[in-house]
Amino acid sequence: MFKAIFTNSFGILISRILGFIRDLLTASALGANIYSDIFFIAFKLPNLFRRIFAEGAFTQAFMPAFARSLHKSVFSANIFIVFLSIILIITLLVNLLPSLATKLIAVGLNEKTIEIAAPYVAINFWYLPLIFIVTFLSTLLQYKHHFATSAFSTALLNISLIAAIYLSEDKSNGEIVYYMSWGVVAGGILQLIVHVMAIQKMGLCKLLFGGFKYLRVKSKIIQKETRKFRSQFFPAVWGNSTAQVSGFLDTFFASFLITGSISYLYYANRIFQLPLALFAIATSIALFPRVARYLKNSDEKKAMAYMQKAFWFLAFLLSASTVMGFILAHEITWLLFERGAFDTTDTQNTTLILQMYIIGLLPFGLQKLLLLWLYAKEMQMRAAKIATFSLLAYILFSLSFIIPMGASGLALASTISGFVSFYLTIQAFGLDNFLKIIKSKKMIYLLFGTILLSILLIIIKNFLHSFII
Repeated sequence: MFKAIFTNSFGILISRILGFIRDLLTASALGANIYSDIFFIAFKLPNLFRRIFAEGAFTQAFMPAFARSLHKSVFSANIFIVFLSIILIITLLVNLLPSLATKLIAVGLNEKTIEIAAPYVAINFWYLPLIFIVTFLSTLLQYKHHFATSAFSTALLNISLIAAIYLSEDKSNGEIVYYMSWGVVAGGILQLIVHVMAIQKMGLCKLLFGGFKYLRVKSKIIQKETRKFRSQFFPAVWGNSTAQVSGFLDTFFASFLITGSISYLYYANRIFQLPLALFAIATSIALFPRVARYLKNSDEKKAMAYMQKAFWFLAFLLSASTVMGFILAHEITWLLFERGAFDTTDTQNTTLILQMYIIGLLPFGLQKLLLLWLYAKEMQMRAAKIATFSLLAYILFSLSFIIPMGASGLALASTISGFVSFYLTIQAFGLDNFLKIIKSKKMIYLLFGTILLSILLIIIKNFLHSFII
């Protein structure tokens, strides 16, 4: 288990380091202004779907159904064709009506800004069908316990964007956004190429292409399996996508605030997402095939043993990350972004938002782990109900905080929704099961270690304060 976690974490770390270099260059080239807002708007919707598909939601819905299927090849081909067709139709509609799609993403923008942003939205959307194919192939690789390709391939997107920024050096802001938009598409193509190569190397071509070959002949024998999958897919995706939808709504609400608010939220959320992806998402991806297999074979004791190990592994890492992120928020933001067009005011605004986000790191991360249990037991509808209550909490608190707190209020609302979701997930997981996990001496070590780390970081912060203005 820990080997797979390490593989995922290391791949995600490489990708996120490149991602921060990309964001550093973006902040330096564009700062936090109308054009940076436009790019983040254009990339928001395809990036939302990337997180929904690529960071576990699709896999957690598809893999249990795939594992139980008696006709895996035909079943997988059917799912692939249906979903890719829908996604291609949506992509074509966005390219035909880009202004309408832009209005749906950021209603608060004025007509002139929408007109400028629309072509970039259309370009970025071609990333969506590419990332769906990548995720589908990635799920087949994960079924064979191959995680490295998917973990490291996301770095290719960041490399493409870095290259786009480099090639657009000394050009106008509009041209920089244009280059970056095509960089997103190029990154998706590169990700697809390496996954096709991995599928071929793992000997999965026969399974994949055999399904397409016999789909017309054998489509009737998988009708029951596909109906069951479709009935569970949307609740599963919805249940695992609250954080991503909340992030999308951040952009919607922030479009009514001052220029730069969308960029502040983006930069702060990028920092917040690092430990979440590095630890929680990497662990969930690695653990899910094992937990699903044990529960399928009615071996709940072994499944719970793996859950317990993963829980404490995450609890220590996420607690340390929360303390570090909150206390050193200003220093982290200053180090990563304050250069070029990104000034001191931008650092201050981003810092406050980051602190509001980071408070929710522990509940968001641990909830991702507990959700595995629900999906492995095919409790997708229960997870969807939890997501709905969490999203309603987010909307309620966003509307309450947006006027007095601005963009930082949106981040705080997201954090509160994370706590709501975590509490409801514990109830679904089983309070007795949860208490069995936390009734451990490790809890004392966790509290003691958190206090010591807080004191140490405050000392370090005071020392650094004399060097950082």
